[in-house]
Amino acid sequence: MVGCAYNESLGRNQFLIVDDSALIQQSNAAWAETLKSQKVSTNAAQNERVRRVGGRIVQAAGLAGRHWDYAVFDDASPNAFVLPSGQIGVTTGLLKLVQNDDQLAAVLGHEVGHVVARHAAERYSTQSTTGLVLGAVQSRAGDYSQAVGAVGGLGAQLGVLLPFSRNHELEADRLGVDYLAAAGFRPSESIALWQVMAQQRQSGTPEFASTHPSDQTRIAALQQYIASRGWN
Repeated sequence: MVGCAYNESLGRNQFLIVDDSALIQQSNAAWAETLKSQKVSTNAAQNERVRRVGGRIVQAAGLAGRHWDYAVFDDASPNAFVLPSGQIGVTTGLLKLVQNDDQLAAVLGHEVGHVVARHAAERYSTQSTTGLVLGAVQSRAGDYSQAVGAVGGLGAQLGVLLPFSRNHELEADRLGVDYLAAAGFRPSESIALWQVMAQQRQSGTPEFASTHPSDQTRIAALQQYIASRGWN
């Protein structure tokens, strides 16, 4: 089941135990369920905007060879997602929050970055393997198995899974900036976007216990990366 693959876009090896066909099948099912369970906006201008901006990002990421579906969901929460099977969903809340197409491109570039980086497959592989290891440890712990499971699970989550997820987010940020720059959008607007998001966010979760980097960490990393590429 174990596999190690080199991802050229990331410049590193990845631990993968799930193939793309299984992931695409699950993604297609998730998209079909989302279309059924969520209200899809019929606003022609909003849908065209997402298709136009999303299409440029997809092209820049080298993924234009596959079919892509786009949808705007009538939801006040600012959110967007891109599925490995080729679907892009954006909420009306996000369209209201972003101040221009460059910022929308920053969001979609980030989400497409997750797809190119195969983060979904990598995260699944890491979580599955961690669960198997903890199960083996518990089987040797006798009466203490419940305590080992609780402490071990927390340790694995804080020491492996959550930091790994934060690393995924920062990788997707960098790839997203690459794509929006290649698509003709302004990289600096990705920084402006996260500054806007920081103003909206009210979470008090410390970074060490969060699956996402803090807004300050993310903004600082983007500023450094954009400067290193000589972009503005």
